[in-house]
Amino acid sequence: MSREAILESAAQVFRQKGYGGASMADIAEVVQLQKASLYHHFASKQEILLELLDKALLMVSGQMDLVMAKNLPADEKLRLAIRSYLSTLNEQGDLVSVLLLEYRSLDPEYQARHIPLRDKFESLWRELIQEGVDTGFFSVDDVQVTVRGLMGALNWSITWYKPAGRLSIEEIADIFANMFLKGLRKQ
Repeated sequence: MSREAILESAAQVFRQKGYGGASMADIAEVVQLQKASLYHHFASKQEILLELLDKALLMVSGQMDLVMAKNLPADEKLRLAIRSYLSTLNEQGDLVSVLLLEYRSLDPEYQARHIPLRDKFESLWRELIQEGVDTGFFSVDDVQVTVRGLMGALNWSITWYKPAGRLSIEEIADIFANMFLKGLRKQ
């Protein structure tokens, strides 16, 4: 049994039961290992959570780095970033659910290790919005608050989006992008 397979199963268990409701025995059962064998791969449930959170942040930060490297105007980058991020939320549902809903379950020592990765990811979005402000594409009152509002809207979609629903994730991404780029005011 690989660490990767254990992490994938742990993400499923955490999404279904919540971090607090899940046990190492639950994870061991899903991966068909003895609980003692699971401890051979991971020292604790906290270690598994930290690794899942870091994995998710490295994935979404890497995708954001690719968007930021493109030679595109800020508004097009924002549209692309939203589409990429929502697609990841949809495709990696278990992993990103852990990232968005369970990070508060980290013990303080693990939070100290995790927070710099989270801050880097958020800084990429701030950089994008600031780029738009600097080039005259965007007019925002506060870059940090704007990014947090945007991220809140995007992140919350994991609770209501249904792949078999009326709109595809790409259509929803375009609606979000239009809402943030054009606002709600009639043009």
